Parts: sequence; C-alpha cells; structure tokens
Amino acid sequence: MTETINIAIVAHVDHGKTTLVDAMFRFAGTFRSNQVMQERVMDSDAQERERGITILAKNTAIDYQGRRINIIDTPGHADFGGQVERTLGMADAVLLLVDSFEGPMPQTRFVLSKAFERGLKALVMVNKIDRPDERAAEVLDEVFDLFVELGATDEQLEFPVCYGSGRDGWAVAELGKRAEDLRPLFAMITNEVKPLEADPEGPLQFQAVTIDHDDFVGRIGVGRVVRGTIQLGARLMLCNPNRPKPVQVTVKNLYRYEGLAKVAVDRIIAGDVAVVAGIEELAIGDTLCPADAIEPLPPIHLDEPTISMVFQVNDSPFAGKEGDFVTSRQVAARLEKEALRDAALQIAPTERTDSFEVKGRGVMHLSVLIENMRREGYEFAVGKPRVIVKEIDGVKCEPMERATVDVPGVNAGRVIEFLGRRRGELLEMDSGEAMTHLEFRIPARGLIGARTALLSLTQGEAILGHLFDGWEPDGGTIPRRNGGVLVSDRSGGVMAYALDGLSDRGKFFIKPGDEVYGGMIVGETNKPGDLEMNVCRAKKLTNMRASGKDDNALLTPPKLMSLEEFLEYIEDDELLEVTPKSLRLRKRSLDPNQRRKDAKALRV
Repeated sequence: MTETINIAIVAHVDHGKTTLVDAMFRFAGTFRSNQVMQERVMDSDAQERERGITILAKNTAIDYQGRRINIIDTPGHADFGGQVERTLGMADAVLLLVDSFEGPMPQTRFVLSKAFERGLKALVMVNKIDRPDERAAEVLDEVFDLFVELGATDEQLEFPVCYGSGRDGWAVAELGKRAEDLRPLFAMITNEVKPLEADPEGPLQFQAVTIDHDDFVGRIGVGRVVRGTIQLGARLMLCNPNRPKPVQVTVKNLYRYEGLAKVAVDRIIAGDVAVVAGIEELAIGDTLCPADAIEPLPPIHLDEPTISMVFQVNDSPFAGKEGDFVTSRQVAARLEKEALRDAALQIAPTERTDSFEVKGRGVMHLSVLIENMRREGYEFAVGKPRVIVKEIDGVKCEPMERATVDVPGVNAGRVIEFLGRRRGELLEMDSGEAMTHLEFRIPARGLIGARTALLSLTQGEAILGHLFDGWEPDGGTIPRRNGGVLVSDRSGGVMAYALDGLSDRGKFFIKPGDEVYGGMIVGETNKPGDLEMNVCRAKKLTNMRASGKDDNALLTPPKLMSLEEFLEYIEDDELLEVTPKSLRLRKRSLDPNQRRKDAKALRV
C-alpha cells in the first residue's frame, strides 16, 4: 500500500506559492520532459492569472520515491478564508512559505492560526533568498515570534526549515549554500510529515470539504477518506449532525488526482483525497458512511461574513441590451449555485422580490463573484458594500480589522493621518531602510475604499493587508467621499463640445461618443454636492462664417476605474450597473424630482 501524505501550502499573496508548486511538478517528473507546461499551472481560473493571486483552493498529487504527496493549494488573501478553513481539514501538515524580505504578513497569520487550531504541524520554507535585499535570518526569527504569538505548542515550535528559490527550483537546508534542485524540500516533507493513522479496513468515513459542479457528471465533492475504503457504485448514507435524517445515495463516479488531472478509479483507501461525483444531495461538511455504521464527522465551522451587498435586477434604460441573463430568476439561480460551491458566501432575501442580499468576507471576495457573473453573460446592478453589524450583549458591534501597511518612510505620515481619520488606531511602527511597516486596528468599514486612496497618497507604493480581528461597539461615522458626482440630466450621445464647456466642473468618467441616460453618473465634482448637467449638448450650426478658427475641444482623458474601485466609490443612493461589456454608475432613483425629495427627507 502506497503511503499518502497530504500537505497544504500556505503563504501571503505574491510570496511565490504557485511558482513553487510549478517547480515541484518539474522536479518530481509529474509532466513529461517534452510536455508544454504553462507558468503557474495551479492558477487555472482566468481571474487568478490576471490578478496574480490564488482564489480557489485546488488539489494535485505528486508521486515521489514510492510515496504519494497530495498538495493542497490554499488562497493567500483573507477574503477567501472560507476556502482555507475547509481545505485544511484534508491536510496532515502545512508548508508555510515566507518571502525572505517581507517576512510574515497578515494573511500568513490568518492561515497559520487556522492550522494551529487544527493541531497541524508546520514546516517552513523561506523563499526568494536569491533577492539582493534578502534578510532570511531575521525573517526566521519573525516566524518564530509569530508561532509564539499564535499559541503554538512546544512541538509546533520545533519546526523544520529550509531555504530556497521557488522560481529557480532549488532549496537548501542551511543558509549560505546553493543547490541544484528541490531535494532538500522533499526530504523535509517526507521525513517530517506523518501520514494520518487511518484504518483502511474500518467502516467508511468521507467528508466533503469542497463542492463543484460539472454539466456531465453533476455535483462533485472533494474530501479526504478519513477511515475505511470508498468504492465505486457503493450504496452509502449521507449524514450530517445538522441534517434531520440520513439520506441513501450511490457513488456513481469516483476519481483521484494524478498531477492536475482527475483519473477515474474503482476504490480509494483511507488517508487519500477522493473526488466523488453524481451525488446531487451532497453539501459541504456532509459525511458518507455505510448504513450499519452511521457516524457523521463534526460539521465544518466557518467564520462569519463581514461585508454585505445587494444584487438586484438592472432596471436602467439600457437594461437587456448587453447581457444574456437579465431576469431575477436567472440571477438568483446563479447566486444559489455560487453559495453551494463557496461556504463562506451567504444569500438572503430582501423586501423586494428582484433583489438579494449577498454576504461575504470582503470587497474582493464579492468583486470576484461579480466579475465571474459578468463574464458569463449576466447583467444586474449592485449597491454599496456595507459592513454587517451584530448585537453582542445588547450592544451593536461592528467587525474590526488588523491592517498592515508597508510604505516608503517619506509617506508614512500621510498613511497614519488618513487611517487615523477613519478611526484607525496605530499599534506598531517599524522603520526599515527602505520601507516603514505600520500596523493598525481599524473598523472594517474604514478599509472600504482605503486601498485606492492609499495608492494615490503614496504614488502607488503602499502595500495594504488586513485580517479580521473581532467585534467592537460601533465607533461612529467615518468620512467617505469628499466630493459629489456629476449626473446626466438626459439620454443621448456624449458630445465633445459639451464636455469641453463643462471641464471646469470636475473629472469625467465618460468620453465623446458614449451613450448616457438621465440619472447616470458621468463624473465627480470638485466640490461637495451633486450637479446635474447636459453632456449631450451639440454646437449650434449657422450659415455665418466665423471670423477665426472654430474652437478645438482639448479634453482631459476620462477617469477609468476598475470594478473594485467602483465598489469602493459608490454611496448609499447609488448603484453600479454591471453588464458583460460595461460598468456604469447611476443614481438609485433616476427621477431628479424624486432624488430631491429623498435628499430633503434625509435632512429632516
């Protein structure tokens, strides 16, 4: 029987985790020598490749010296922590990857704390030691301090460590040496990780930790065989402590991972990762077991969401022109499908039948869903992201975040002042030669829109990370957008002549030739308060010859914003119209008279 080791690789964003997995594939001979292999093969999702981050937890398997090593690739961003919490349940140990210059970051702390809660052993690799600014010895001390701070046991504090470069595919056991391959890393994994002491002859226990869907085989569940052996065609009981009674199901398709591919098999024994397909009733946390030994494993606990956003049917004058799926039924079905796959996402009804409240871990968590839906042809509108408030001992409390900012020293004062206005409390300041490390405790709503503002304040050099840090009583108002918006007062095509005459009123989001409608936001003002204007006004034509040359319109390029920037920008009375081709800001009420009444009611 082949010995199976399950190891989860965890790291902060951009610390080289996915690149290291590429090198591990090459060293272990997972791919043929003449096989074309793209970079970052584990980042299979289009958004993962574009953003350069891991969003979905994924599994792969490597055969090395008679051992089978299941590798679980976990997301590095806290907004996708729901993926991390579930997948760690399949691991025997975690491989912590740390940048040799940046050291442990907030997301490193988050994933590591979850691993320690499960009692997992941690192995450490200090990556990128070929950097000219590496400080590997100091970083190792910081990792040890982090382990102590997170309450690691004495055994966990005796962690093995290696150093290397995932990009170049080599690792060493001691600093100051150079190797040719990853042999020391694989030796550390195989020598230090003890596989699960599972009984392959006992009654089956398999728990699904990840759910997906395939149009051909139906629902897919990925999880670990904790005990016994799962057989193709077996009739089993589907149970969960939260289910009223077990349900009888049949294993119609069974797969295991070989490299990146899923290979059909007849049986999978305890300790290995199994892929079960065709059981439509299967949900995250459900256990498969035989009818004569119904023993459900504990349900999977996830941290609560902290951000909510309302998704609704697009009711603008341009509705239905650019999207394929536009009805409330289609939008609701897509959201429910996503909630099945992502346990950290929650869908709740609202007072209106055409809108739905979606709760998630952060703005990026929800923006990835929005971007996926628009790429699939959905058209809808979303409101301003809001923090979720909950009552604790009769007091309304809001989520707090532990935020870190790495910034050049000359800009540290601006960052402290900006986050201070947003009720951020400075906890730590560490000035280095090149960068200053700042650590704050700040309300989650104070971070909405902060990333873009910090990049502007620091000429694009600020690195912001954050991590959920408990609940506290509501601290009062936090300043948001300073200026108002420019609103189109009619429908039509945008004219360069009109924009030229209105250029002193603010910055525009539109350009000549764009189509607009009444109530659509076309720019931002230089002063507080909204301003309605006619951006469709054309130059009057006469038969009189001008004494000089006609005026040439010299227009400033429009302000272009990404999806996340739009979500950070909108206010309570505004919506973001999302279609496969466009992102448009608009007022919630398109009628100017109704907007004035609403504004007057708020003042009263």
